[in-house]
Amino acid sequence: MKEKLHPQYNFAKVRCACGNTFETGSTLKHVEVEICGVCHPFYTGKQKFVDTAGRVERFQKKYAKFASAQTGGLAGSQAKGAEAKAEAKAQTAKASPAKVEAKAEEAVK
Repeated sequence: MKEKLHPQYNFAKVRCACGNTFETGSTLKHVEVEICGVCHPFYTGKQKFVDTAGRVERFQKKYAKFASAQTGGLAGSQAKGAEAKAEAKAQTAKASPAKVEAKAEEAVK
């Protein structure tokens, strides 16, 4: 076997963009990384959404027609129906009890 084939394995100082530093084994003396275990969203539990130039909105707008076609055109009307129900609920919450009772009696007739 050839001698001196493998590189020297040393302790390396790793520095993250967040400022965290730690030591690990590497063939390099110094390593700089953009993200580490301290600042990575998977380990911290803090999920970050990076939406550059409204890509999420563009995607939703682009495929809204496709989604409504798949459901037979009901996606938009169901959303409007849900909004109308929520608005009616909010209005009944604002209305006085006498008005609510009157509306209930009208509905029964």
